[in-house]
Amino acid sequence: MAAGSRVRVADCRWCRRRRSRVHPTVEQAVSLRRGRLIALLAITCAFLLPLGWTALASVGVLPDNSSQPPSWTGRVTLEHYAEIGLAEPAFWQELATSTAAAVLAACLTVAVSLPAAFGLARSRIRGGRTLTQGFLVLASLPVMAYVIPLSDLSRRLHLIDTFAGVTLAEAAVTAPLAVFVLHGAVAQLSTEWEEAAVIDGAGLTRILTRVVMPLIAPSVVATLVVLFVLDWNMLLVPLVLTSGEVKTIPVGMSDFFTFERELEWPVAAAALMVSLAPLAVLVGLFHRVLERFALLAPAGRDIG
Repeated sequence: MAAGSRVRVADCRWCRRRRSRVHPTVEQAVSLRRGRLIALLAITCAFLLPLGWTALASVGVLPDNSSQPPSWTGRVTLEHYAEIGLAEPAFWQELATSTAAAVLAACLTVAVSLPAAFGLARSRIRGGRTLTQGFLVLASLPVMAYVIPLSDLSRRLHLIDTFAGVTLAEAAVTAPLAVFVLHGAVAQLSTEWEEAAVIDGAGLTRILTRVVMPLIAPSVVATLVVLFVLDWNMLLVPLVLTSGEVKTIPVGMSDFFTFERELEWPVAAAALMVSLAPLAVLVGLFHRVLERFALLAPAGRDIG
């Protein structure tokens, strides 16, 4: 009887220890939450520190390393923003070119990628999942892997140093990512609505525009925003495909940091802040929709 009591006591102790590991106490939960908050704040500060430094420099506040301890010098002024056009006369034209190219490239990419994603999600071909994962591999390749063939193709089509050439090239570079993400969104949809549309005599175009698009609209908008950001920040493609006639913001910003001209850091910082403004506004407006954008494996059955 005594042996049985010892066994029960040991079992109870083991159960309590296991419950304490599976279900942390209030103190452990608070400590874990505090640790996550500290880590999040540290990461956020690490990302925002260069941006804050640039923002201060754009209004004339610069660090004085000659003083002990180092301090900030200068008076707050917005004159450097007015001097952007003098330092880089084509800056505002480059801003307009970047905006138009990024918008058109993002829309073109989604227009081409959505039918491709729909076909992959609804096909019954062997190896369909492997093919879909291949688009993720293509999206992970460095931009240089695309630049050489795209530059040769653009030269053959006489699209070098043209707005159309830059737009089409940017759309081609980001298309694999759009196909992969939109495939995941389409694969999660039930086919009942599509089958009902087919019974009503709807074609592929009508199914995509009237059935699929409304159901995955948040995912499409999130994809458009991400593609716009990627196209806006793309440097290598317009740098290789243009010779100065058509410049985007990244190429124009690189002109501030050449050896041929003296670096005017406050003016360059002001130009950088202006170039970041469209991205900040866009992400601020669609930050809730962007939560739907996740690089996850496409849902659905394994048909490979």
